[in-house]
Amino acid sequence: METRNTTHGTPRGYPAVDRRKFLHLAAGVLAVNAAEQSRADEPPRTAVPGKDPLLITENPVIVPARNSALEILKPSRAQLEHGLELHRQSLVFDAYGFAPRAANDGAAIIAADAAGASDAELQDLREEMGMIRAVTDPAELAELREALSCAGVTCIFQNAGEEGQGPERLLKRLARFTYLGDMLREVLVRAATPDDIEAARKAGKSCLYLTGNGVPLAQQWNTVEDELQYVRTFFQLGIRMMHVTYNRRNMLGDGCAELANGGLSDFGRAAIGEMNRVGVIVDVAHSGWRTSLEAAQISKKPMVASHTTCDALNHHIRAKPDAVIRAICDTGGLIGICCIPNFLGGTGDIAALLDHVDYVVKRFGIEHVAIGTDVSHSSQHASGAGAKAPGRGKRRNRFEALWPADALGGNWPRAASLGWTNWPLFTVGLVQRGYSDDHIRKILGENILRVCRSMFTNK
Repeated sequence: METRNTTHGTPRGYPAVDRRKFLHLAAGVLAVNAAEQSRADEPPRTAVPGKDPLLITENPVIVPARNSALEILKPSRAQLEHGLELHRQSLVFDAYGFAPRAANDGAAIIAADAAGASDAELQDLREEMGMIRAVTDPAELAELREALSCAGVTCIFQNAGEEGQGPERLLKRLARFTYLGDMLREVLVRAATPDDIEAARKAGKSCLYLTGNGVPLAQQWNTVEDELQYVRTFFQLGIRMMHVTYNRRNMLGDGCAELANGGLSDFGRAAIGEMNRVGVIVDVAHSGWRTSLEAAQISKKPMVASHTTCDALNHHIRAKPDAVIRAICDTGGLIGICCIPNFLGGTGDIAALLDHVDYVVKRFGIEHVAIGTDVSHSSQHASGAGAKAPGRGKRRNRFEALWPADALGGNWPRAASLGWTNWPLFTVGLVQRGYSDDHIRKILGENILRVCRSMFTNK
């Protein structure tokens, strides 16, 4: 299927379209009595070219997600119009997510398989193509442009490290997303500082701010200082946030899936001290409750749980209880609410996402919440040539993937409403819930940008 994208050469998020087309798409799910609409609630006239906040798309991945969210929100025309315009004007920063993912090249995978590639090689090939194929494939570049334009996202705190502590493992994804940003500078740049993020927005581009999914360790265990030397090295390579743990226990502390909930180790305390010193944000999204609490109690800089939920609304290993959220907020940090239905619970949809945002705002303050989606857009072409590649069959779980049987999966019929390209409708939902424009801008990006700036203060 060809990508229907007419925005090549147009700055991200500012395509020339007729806004009434989008309103027509939404009309079937807008619960509005036309007779009661005010003059401000009337359908808009044709949009001024270059000023519309949403790309009108026929992308078969994006359209169902958008329709699902609209059916749940049922915004009035005034709410929809205001939300879209506010989204266009705002700096939107995904506190933890993924650049749009490309489809695999099925022929390349088949050829590698025929040549005798190992399971590890095939998995690595699939991952690499999903991450960087937009550099070499025009259709995937068009897909990436379209997804970024529909989402209206300025910056993604990009997962650029495989879960673990080994520097070689952590370097691989870092290299790929460095390459992606370096090769697609007209569309998606790599940001090294908060100023770069704001500069990308002014230039009409999106950008990646990089996070590693672990604290890189020398693993020689000579001295504490020697063991933590790579924290500084990876900061110099562009990593701006690190997980204390993934789901399992490591030398720093217990992950969220460990039954023991043993907390932070002495070495973990030293690691947090070094991250504070170097300027790396401490992230406890996957850490156990006690580990998260103790990390917050000793951190001298604002820290985060970048993609989590509120345990008070839905008990889950990846959620955080109030005491942990309070401790994180007390550092000046924040909670990023994710888009995973199992973690959100309730209706497991865009309304549930907004419920968790509301909870943090009401109990802990508007300064301490963001949205860290933990999801990505997957190319519409994934069902084509990429799907023809041979599957790997059943394999043992990776060591890091410690997930209780009921932690993932389930039946969530409205999960599509949480699609990554629905960011503009997250904004519309916040408008519906009565947030002021200033407060919405904080949630969309200003809060996480503030935390990023705090790491460059007094360095």
